[in-house]
Amino acid sequence: METVENSLQADLLVVGFGKGGKITAGTMARLGKRVIVVEQSPEMYGGTCPNVGCVPTKALVHRSRNRRPSDPPQEWYERAVGEVHAITSLFRKGNFDGMDGLETASVLTGHAVFTGPDTVLVDTADGPVTVRAEHILINTGSTPVIPDLPGLRTSKYLVTSTDLIHRPELPKRLAIVGGGYLGIEFAAIYRQFGSEVTLFESTARILDHLDDDVQAVAEKILVDEGIEIVTGANVTGVEDGDGEAIVQYMHDGHECTLAVDAVLAAAGRKPATEGLGLAAAGVRVTARGAVEVDDHLRTSQPHIFALGDVNGGPQFTYVSLDDSRIVLDQLRGEGKRTTTDRVAVPRTLFMTPPLAMVGLTEREAREAGHRIKVSSQPVAEIIAMPRAYVVDETRGVMKFVIDLDTDEILGASLLSVDAQELINTVAQAMRHGITASQLGEAIYTHPSSAEAFNDVIATVVRSDEK
Repeated sequence: METVENSLQADLLVVGFGKGGKITAGTMARLGKRVIVVEQSPEMYGGTCPNVGCVPTKALVHRSRNRRPSDPPQEWYERAVGEVHAITSLFRKGNFDGMDGLETASVLTGHAVFTGPDTVLVDTADGPVTVRAEHILINTGSTPVIPDLPGLRTSKYLVTSTDLIHRPELPKRLAIVGGGYLGIEFAAIYRQFGSEVTLFESTARILDHLDDDVQAVAEKILVDEGIEIVTGANVTGVEDGDGEAIVQYMHDGHECTLAVDAVLAAAGRKPATEGLGLAAAGVRVTARGAVEVDDHLRTSQPHIFALGDVNGGPQFTYVSLDDSRIVLDQLRGEGKRTTTDRVAVPRTLFMTPPLAMVGLTEREAREAGHRIKVSSQPVAEIIAMPRAYVVDETRGVMKFVIDLDTDEILGASLLSVDAQELINTVAQAMRHGITASQLGEAIYTHPSSAEAFNDVIATVVRSDEK
């Protein structure tokens, strides 16, 4: 049960209930250390992922795909949102009970502000509480970026991703400003639920970091599902009209407008450091507002660490988890583990089918001076992958970039059913020196998606060999 006192002393104070801080706090509490975790919102126990990030959005991906054409969009969506909220509530309670139930750990709910290098003032519902700690973890995550466009921030039709997944009303017409991971995932989700979706991207194409061949397949999948993608679009403002918002933008030198029911700002997320009083603690921040850390995740105050999105690193829950391993190694280990130890860190865009990547693209490998061969196949042509036909998802492509001289896997882009799982196998192979030939000649269960590697890696489409 939560206990509130005027002044508390702790071995470890964690500001923010995100993944990395949660794991570190729980581990230290089980070792008998006095631990206090501060979370400013009772809706965020456990951090972004189980509450407003990975869990609810991927649950909506699944439910959007289950809607039949005969299912009324609004009814189906409202039911899906209710089911997802039940899941997040369960996770939230589990996170709170799991932490606060530890013998030497307590959770304080309230906004925390540093008042010195080792003290934090927490504004709880029962009054202010001062917490002094030997070690402090800053684990406050990130917040959505709202572009500074005329009329956008004041528009009553503006929504963030958090706003959107908490609203039971399905927008009939949805504009998404930003064509990154967040924008594309939400475009795919809401199009499947029945919204008319227009995605605005300022660059010449979406997913510009991909090789042209993979990017083209991914974009075609999205367009074929009915998502209108406007690239090279410069959104200039938003004006509230009578029951709708008017999105104003420049495209191909023309002034254009679009009437919608909601405008999703999907311009990324920024480290949540405002209002923490970091200057009072002597903690430096970067020009982007992230907490400045070294390779051991120590801040400019050696007893204060920063984990997860707030330190400006990759904004992935699994990176925050690895941050906890680095910090725990500092607190109770040998202190050798660093962020530079990370290699072959995969990432996944949860469109349908998922797009997962690790390592170098073909373009990046060539720019780095590698002599390479490229193995690639459309999913529909992979004979060794009947699972794609079994689950009726044959869209996509698998591509491997392989060092011609060493047979080392330099990178992979997998746009296919189960890609979010397959990429972990590829990443593990890259970390442990398993060659492309060894991965391609391995024995996999049948029918499975992994056995596609047997065909794809053997199918060389380009080679630098003369």
